[in-house]
Amino acid sequence: MSLIITDECINCDVCEPECPNEAISQGEEIYVIEPSKCTECVGHFDEPQCQQVCPVDCIPLDPNRKETEEQLMEKYLTLTGQL
Repeated sequence: MSLIITDECINCDVCEPECPNEAISQGEEIYVIEPSKCTECVGHFDEPQCQQVCPVDCIPLDPNRKETEEQLMEKYLTLTGQL
């Protein structure tokens, strides 16, 4: 699954620099995650880095974008030019 940032986001800016795929950016009101770039850090780290640093715990899995570990790895390989 891709991750999503909820409206509980306080715009603290700690998540954006942690994303190895540059999937997080400032939206109109809160930070947003580009689903096509989010691999939940598969291929880079064991855990999603944005979730680790978020002080308000507002970055859950997006229930509308279910992906398997294999699909996330394939997305990682595509994004990094290894596929």
